[in-house]
Amino acid sequence: MLTFTYYSHSCFLLDDGTYKVLFDPFLTGNPKAAIAAADVECDYILVSHAHGDHLGDAPEIAARTGAAIVAIPEVLALCEERAPGLKQYPMNLGGSLTLPFGKVRMTLAQHSSGVAGGVACGFVVYMGGKVVYFAGDTALFRDMELIGQKNPLDYALLPIGDNYTMGLEDAALAAQLLNVRHVIPIHYNTWPIINQDVRHYKEITEAMSRAEVHIVEPGGKRVL
Repeated sequence: MLTFTYYSHSCFLLDDGTYKVLFDPFLTGNPKAAIAAADVECDYILVSHAHGDHLGDAPEIAARTGAAIVAIPEVLALCEERAPGLKQYPMNLGGSLTLPFGKVRMTLAQHSSGVAGGVACGFVVYMGGKVVYFAGDTALFRDMELIGQKNPLDYALLPIGDNYTMGLEDAALAAQLLNVRHVIPIHYNTWPIINQDVRHYKEITEAMSRAEVHIVEPGGKRVL
């Protein structure tokens, strides 16, 4: 069994009952955060890029919990500056990594990286008998179709906020290209500039793809 807990924005936790994997832990300074950084427990932290609303509290949480951070080398270097001696798993686009909970594959994301020399990424995570795609911050791109072909996806976590990432229509088309069975929308309503009608997103996505859209409010959980 795999449980998804949404902490808001792009921060969420996957828990298979043995391991806890945290994603993009922007909690301090997040007006919608459903948990404080000091209260999060995890074994691994996956960071998609170095913008402050994604890298967030990752180094400090890792230092407190002993969690290992999985990210591109440039992001890991930033983490090391803030909290020396962290456990690290450097990766880059297209690479795969086997960890005790399963496998992580780093995918392309079309977005700026937040650190010189770096790239933004997404992750496909094999955990708890499920295949979960976290798109990170990204524009719509045609190769999402390849991600879905290579990985029979159970769930996709897709940004819908527009302005900085895909908006509603592009994120609906992303679900179609990925051929995914379930979508959880993220990265919206944190600030006015990314406010979206998530129920409208559900309507258009379910009309144009095979995906069922599950709206999870900050602090909410879902068994995947």
